[in-house]
Amino acid sequence: MSKLQLSPNKVACLQKLSDENGIISALAFDQRGALKRLMAQYQTEEPTVAQMEELKVLVADELTKYASSMLLDPEYGLPATKALDPNAGLLLAYEKTGYDTTSTKRLPDCLDVWSAKRIKEQGADAVKFLLYYDVDSSDELNQQKQAYIERVGSECVAEDIPFFLEILAYDEEISDAGSVEYAKVKPRKVIEAMKVFSDPRFNIDVLKVEVPVNVKYVEGFADGEVVYSKAEAADFFKAQEEATNLPYIYLSAGVSAKLFQETLQFAHDSGAKFNGVLCGRATWAGSVEPYIKEGEKAAREWLRTTGFENIDELNKVLVKTASPWTDKV
Repeated sequence: MSKLQLSPNKVACLQKLSDENGIISALAFDQRGALKRLMAQYQTEEPTVAQMEELKVLVADELTKYASSMLLDPEYGLPATKALDPNAGLLLAYEKTGYDTTSTKRLPDCLDVWSAKRIKEQGADAVKFLLYYDVDSSDELNQQKQAYIERVGSECVAEDIPFFLEILAYDEEISDAGSVEYAKVKPRKVIEAMKVFSDPRFNIDVLKVEVPVNVKYVEGFADGEVVYSKAEAADFFKAQEEATNLPYIYLSAGVSAKLFQETLQFAHDSGAKFNGVLCGRATWAGSVEPYIKEGEKAAREWLRTTGFENIDELNKVLVKTASPWTDKV
């Protein structure tokens, strides 16, 4: 596969987003709907904009000194962009949160008052867009999604800013993504979607992707039913590596910090030359409860101790497991 061609400005932006070794160790906190649901577990009233903004500020303030960059959303994350460590890069999310639950189509949609130009003006080093994609959907639906991604890619080329596409694979027929039924089809769904969006026509610079298996069903990791042997799981990681010539990074998908770290080690041992992570809830989710129950001071205390440990351990794992994106350009 040919190497990715990048403009000088895109290279400079990617350098800002990665550490000195060319590894992207980014903190993801562009959650909006998921954050509201987490907060709602600990209080009876609807979480406020001020609460969501403040927690994002606290996480940015306490943890970006240990991350190479941070992903935020322009809806609740703009105050946090001012709290980033001077050395940390910034990615901003361009998609609306969630999807229409009355349909299985999960159509992509940009934030109404944002554009790649506006994201760049906000000081971001990259545009991130999330797409739900089922390779087995009708061609009509998937062409609509592909055209949408082409538009975002063209915008990013025009603004000369890196485009990170986050692909969340799904199956229109299976509602429970955590089920055994979905675990069986997940590898193909994830890998085939990566192949589609590795086409240069989309102008994507980095893919943010799921690991190709549900680790909870891998032999040696599973508590209950086993869907994949270790050898099968390793083969899926190899196939994922072969599916793209683009730099790709793993998302943490809401699993625990420990399981995510073990997964990265397994990916590396299986031959995956992934280029870093965008790790969200696995790092900061535990700060929500003290923040809601006890306030800012308690949240900072959690972030300085457990939060720091999560990100510090993750960084140590990345040093051993991730490959520099510079190998692919």
